[in-house]
Amino acid sequence: MASGTKKLQQFARQLFALSLDEGRLSAERVSGVLEYVEKHRPPQALALLKAYRRLVTAEVARGQAVVEHAGPVSDAVLQAIARAMAAKYGRPIAPVAQRNDLLLAGLRVRVGDDVYEQSVAGQLDALRRAV
Repeated sequence: MASGTKKLQQFARQLFALSLDEGRLSAERVSGVLEYVEKHRPPQALALLKAYRRLVTAEVARGQAVVEHAGPVSDAVLQAIARAMAAKYGRPIAPVAQRNDLLLAGLRVRVGDDVYEQSVAGQLDALRRAV
């Protein structure tokens, strides 16, 4: 990694750290960071903002349980999944329902980079890879 790129990534991480309030992403602080970048226009501002966006996006994903489903899913099920994931990860997790007709049946839950799947499509894929 080139020295300039490394410094850019480091600056993005510093800006990201400023976006946290007691360890949680703060919309107000993110707005403040964006205002700062707009006002001061650091070198390679676009690349800096892209690196910063990746960090913010990853942090948002860490706080969400994206529940993919093929059929209807009740609010009670979504809340139960959110409670289970919050207990597992030790932080608040918000459920986000997302319809995915390719699943056939069952659910796929994604929290950050972790994926939990109990669907017919996932089982068929596992069978296909095993043969």
